Amino acid sequence: MNLLIALIGAYLLGSLSFAVLVTKSMGEADPRTYGSGNPGATNVLRSGNKLAAVLTLLGDAAKGWLAVWLCQRYGTPYGLTESHSALVGVAAFLGHLYPVFLGFKGGKGVATALGVLIAYSGILGLAVAATWIIIAVFFRYSSLAALLASIFAVFYDGLLFGINVQFACVLVMSSLLIYRHKQNIANLMAGKESKIGAKKEKPEEEKTGE
Repeated sequence: MNLLIALIGAYLLGSLSFAVLVTKSMGEADPRTYGSGNPGATNVLRSGNKLAAVLTLLGDAAKGWLAVWLCQRYGTPYGLTESHSALVGVAAFLGHLYPVFLGFKGGKGVATALGVLIAYSGILGLAVAATWIIIAVFFRYSSLAALLASIFAVFYDGLLFGINVQFACVLVMSSLLIYRHKQNIANLMAGKESKIGAKKEKPEEEKTGE
């Protein structure tokens, strides 16, 4: 029962969309109405408001980290273990992907997954973040950076901690993240993917990107 409560709490926390909350509080257009239509930091950046994009990124990462940290910090007296904390991270990630507050239509989960990984292990999170940054800087495709970083995340976790519940959770999140980027994969192959920093797209244009 305690695990179920923790999972539900993590899911609800993950369902908070900082892309929508931040843009609304700053008087910006709802990110679901332009660009890729995705409530995430990369799409918010297309509005031209870099501060809104940064706040969205930090908020989405923080909620993933917080969900796991709360379980790690306060869960032991209630019988919650490190394995349970790993599961809580997946629940927060699912909340971002399928938020109850947005009709189960959420973001692609890159920032939230990173927050979860940092809570699992600082070294793991930093390694994945560094991978994303290197790929993004060289190729300027957020989606490509996310896809490759998610693949490396599984490798890094297995190398650092072996095959366990946490590894399975990282594998699940990485698989879902890749699945959520299926259109981006098609766009990359067709040379239609928009690069980091691209402005709002016209309504009739195909929605791409993060």
